[in-house]
This record gives sequence, structure tokens and C-alpha cells, in this order.
Amino acid sequence: MIIGVLKEIKEEENRVAMTPTGVEVAVHHGHTVLVETQAGTGSGFSDDAYRLAGAHVVDSPREIYERADMILHVKEPLPPEYDLIRADQIIFTYLHLAANEALTRVLMERRSVNIAYETIQKADGTLPLLIPMSEVAGRMAIQQAAKYLERTYGGQGILLAGVPGVEPATVVIIGGGVVGTNAAKMACGLGAKVFVLDKSLERLRYLSDIMPRNCFLLASSPAAVRELVKKADVVIGGVLIPGAKAPKLVTRDMLATMKEGAVLIDVAIDQGGCFETSRPTTHKNPIYTVDGVVHYCVANMPGAVPKTSTLALTNATLPYALEIADKGWRRAMKENPEIAKGANVVHGAVTHPGVAEAFGLEYVPVENFL
Repeated sequence: MIIGVLKEIKEEENRVAMTPTGVEVAVHHGHTVLVETQAGTGSGFSDDAYRLAGAHVVDSPREIYERADMILHVKEPLPPEYDLIRADQIIFTYLHLAANEALTRVLMERRSVNIAYETIQKADGTLPLLIPMSEVAGRMAIQQAAKYLERTYGGQGILLAGVPGVEPATVVIIGGGVVGTNAAKMACGLGAKVFVLDKSLERLRYLSDIMPRNCFLLASSPAAVRELVKKADVVIGGVLIPGAKAPKLVTRDMLATMKEGAVLIDVAIDQGGCFETSRPTTHKNPIYTVDGVVHYCVANMPGAVPKTSTLALTNATLPYALEIADKGWRRAMKENPEIAKGANVVHGAVTHPGVAEAFGLEYVPVENFL
């Protein structure tokens, strides 16, 4: 199979979908790998490193789209790429289609085979290609919260950790999954007073065993969120329904009850955001203020630390990319239900229930195409 690795064009996105090490493995499997020039620069990989690994470095994304059977991206295709996508071409990347009706309809029109990193799912319900970036984003969320609590950025002007004799910040984390757990580890380590809310009592029991004494575990409910945001200095939104839009858990009305200069970090913004007042921002312009509350809603948080993020991501994605390339997408999905779960739009049909529900479209099981 011919595999194409594109340079990311989303603003301030410096990750790359395959490292030179991954290219070497793919070539060993008998595949041809095309890499767009400068694709790996932001992550510290030169064109020469890709050439040494066996890749063909090409000058234009158009050539990659014209020649490649499978396109590897990190982020979703953007408008300049729409017309380049071919029927039957495999697009393997983060898609987050439930928050993007325009792209969903474009992919339906192009009749490509679109496999989303974020909905590949193991039998135990875990999301192996989302986990590494959720780990990065969860840890980054606390770094960003600490910064934007500074008065310079419109925050309250408090130190997250506090100092002896001065109370630390109160951090409320909605969602005790991978994002929430990693955010809680960072916030607790800095000495903040941390509340983690989750609907799963089993998850809360697990977190109770591993978290330090400054982490308080609570069953999530609208009432609990409503009360905790009043005392919060920082609120981290880390909820996830695989492939579907994130629920709005902090409403506009709740903002009026929050402290002026409090900070909201919406890690769920890729799936539409879990705060009613959230809208996507960029690393260049990461924050805005609503009712005196600072909002940080960067849609590609791990892109700010690409050297770490690319390695973490490609460690997870490479085995799946190779399985698809080795077997073809149909056989790979037949033999590996995890990959079948990744199918979002195939040959013009929506093959993920969360995406279909988000836009009132017909859901067609991917098995119909296998």
C-alpha cells in the first residue's frame, strides 16, 4: 500500500502522523511511504531523517492525495484539502465529526473511507489512540490553568499551589477519565485543593485508592457541578462520550455564580465542548472572557508540545496503521473489531452512531460494507 503522511496545516499544529522510525517499519512491511516536505520539522524530524528511513519526500499535498491509498494526518482535513480526497481513499486521523457537520458532509460526498483515531475502541471500552493525547492534554490543562490565573491574563492573581499561610487554589475537574485523572495528578502534586466529579462509582473508588489526600472524589450531578463551580478557582472539563458531542455541564447561568477571574479549561472542545460558553480557540489566541470568567478552549492542546505528543501518539497509532495497510481496511475491520469501531464515514454513509445522532443522519453499520 502507498501511505501518505501530510504536513499539518491546522493553525499552530506541529505534530506529525508518522515518525522516521514508523516509516522504517512500514517500509519493512513492504509499503511505500510518501512524506510531505517539512512534515516533521515541528516535531524535530528533518526531511533527511525520513529519507534515511526509506520515505519518498514530496513537495505538495496534492501529489500525496493523488498517489496514496491511505492518508495519515493528526488533525482533521481542512477546506483546502476537501477537493483532493478521492473516493475509496482511506483517511486515518482524528476526525471529531460529531462537532463538525460541514466536514461530515464533505466526507460523505467524497465517498472516502474515514477512520477516526478517537473512536477506535477496545473490548473493555478504552480508547487506545485517544489515551496518549488525553494524558498530554490533562497534564497541560493544569499548566495552562496556573498561567491564566495570573492577573496579567485576567485571572484572579492567585498562585495555584498557594504558600505557607495562604490557601491554595480550588480546582474542580469534571470527568474522572484519562484527562481528569492526569489533571488531578498534576493539580494535587502542586498542592491545590482538588475535586474530581464522575458518574461512575467504580471509577471514583479506583481514584480513591491512587489519589493523595488533597483530592476529593464526588459523584457527579447537575447539583454537584452547580455548587462546586461557585467555589472553584479553576474548572477543568474532561468529559467524553466516544464519537458523540460532549454534554454541556457548565451553563451560562452558572458563570454568574463563579468568582471573577476564575479559569475554565475545556479539554472536550474537540467534541463541541462541555461548557455552554465554549468556542474553539488557538494557541496563538488561546483565551477569551465571558462574564469575568477566563475561558481556555484550544482545540489541539497537545500540538503545543509536539516533540512529546508526536512520540506518544505514534507509539499508539502505528500498529493500527500497519494493520490497515497490511490487510486493507475491509479485512482489518473484519479481523479487528477495534478498527471497525473507528469507521465514521464509509462510501458516503455515516457508520458511527454518535455522528449520525449529532446531525440527524441515517446510521449505517460498517458491517454492511465488509
